[in-house]
Amino acid sequence: MKKTLLLLLPLAAALQPPFLAAAAWVALGGLAAATSPRDDVVRQVDSCEAILREFMASPATAIPPKVLGAARAIIITNQFKVGLFFGIQGGYGVILVKKPNGQWSVPAVLRAGEASLGLQLGGKSVETVYIITNDQTPRQLLAGRLDFGADAKAVAGPKSADAESWQDGSMLKIPVLVYAKDAGLYAGATVKAGFVSRDDDSNHLLYNTSYDLPELLYGDFVKPNKDVQFLRNYVQKIAP
Repeated sequence: MKKTLLLLLPLAAALQPPFLAAAAWVALGGLAAATSPRDDVVRQVDSCEAILREFMASPATAIPPKVLGAARAIIITNQFKVGLFFGIQGGYGVILVKKPNGQWSVPAVLRAGEASLGLQLGGKSVETVYIITNDQTPRQLLAGRLDFGADAKAVAGPKSADAESWQDGSMLKIPVLVYAKDAGLYAGATVKAGFVSRDDDSNHLLYNTSYDLPELLYGDFVKPNKDVQFLRNYVQKIAP
């Protein structure tokens, strides 16, 4: 129950227009107390950390160490389909990039949309982890938006249980490896997994700064605060 609430609470802040956010709060039955806009952003980061930890805790969804070792960026998204009446897909995510010195950047908040994994099967939400294996692909976000499958080839990534099927390392040359809880996905299957876009306003709130996405990911101007430190440390641990 606690994890469910953690994943749902940031929904209202992530969806547009505002009347949909209000409807989402009502749908939660008044469980969410009044919070500041920054609190909503912190919950988004917390829920993305919870998603990654849950993926890694299960042999069915765990990302192999060899894949994590090849990661140049990691994106975690939580996307929603709001009710039977709206049918609107939206959500949020975070991105971290690996710097030349081997250290990971601070997490930067993103908007996420048009998820097809899971939602086409009637699901209400879809949680996805994207492992990006080159330095060029995440830089496309600097222009505003990254479309998986269009701007960069994306395939379902191999899981720990599939280790024998990808030992030649060829999959690690694909720009984006996608991990989702869709049992129908098999390693190497081409996927169209929606898009992510910049959310500079949320990042300004989260870090109390005027710096935007480029400075957060590729500079050393902003240090990780206590609200993002756990996620950054966990990524550094699993993908050193």
